[in-house]
Amino acid sequence: MSLRSKRMSWLLVAMMVLAAAMLVVAAGCGESEDGDGEEAEVFTYAASGTYPPFSFSEGGEVQGFDVEIGEMLAEKMGMTPEFVTNPFETIIEGLNSDKYDAVIGSLAITPEREEVVAFTQPYYTSGAQTYVRSDNTTITDTGDLVGKEIGVVKASTFLALAQGLTDPDKAIGFDSDVIALQDLIAGRVDAVITDEVVGGVAMMEGLDIKPIGEPMEVTDMAIAVRKDDTELLDKLNAALDEMKADGSYKALSEKWLGQVLLEGVQ
Repeated sequence: MSLRSKRMSWLLVAMMVLAAAMLVVAAGCGESEDGDGEEAEVFTYAASGTYPPFSFSEGGEVQGFDVEIGEMLAEKMGMTPEFVTNPFETIIEGLNSDKYDAVIGSLAITPEREEVVAFTQPYYTSGAQTYVRSDNTTITDTGDLVGKEIGVVKASTFLALAQGLTDPDKAIGFDSDVIALQDLIAGRVDAVITDEVVGGVAMMEGLDIKPIGEPMEVTDMAIAVRKDDTELLDKLNAALDEMKADGSYKALSEKWLGQVLLEGVQ
């Protein structure tokens, strides 16, 4: 064999080795997270991203109880989690427009909402609480709110509560509880109705507010899916049952809420 032929043979061998290596790399890149060679299905879920400690932005990243609940549910279902934010007042419309698969955004179960979405079993229970500034001495109970301006999140169940305590036009809608509470401190509203967990965390972080009266209602919060998506609904309920039984739900609750707001959790 000539020197030129030997060089051509070695070049051909090198090219074959390189091609084989590229195929291995490509196969590795295409492997799913579940390791079975198939790409894992994506589970897309939404929350407002402005509702600490459930979903909020810190350091350029959205985090919180709702966010991590979605991640854990996706893991249990063998899916890849993908979290997105959407304004709370249009979050159900976004779901029914196929923008995402589910809402994990502290959505209270109500008869009106049950007409347009399907709910899982509750994933936590909490109450509506009224807050005023710590230096407020004239409003000591919800009965003192007649004629006062009350801040609530737009499209939340708290809006009807506020309208029942004051003049309907004095129930002021905000894009988030964070903004509502800031306006309370600034004196632009007289009170804010929000979830007692949200208010409690704000107080622990130094916000100069205080609760008045007892929680006005206790509400079950659940995950919403489209009414025709019964397969995903069943998967989510099964995953929630697994999380409640294996300790992962309790761990997330204690991490973000400092307590467990659901019965039947191990």
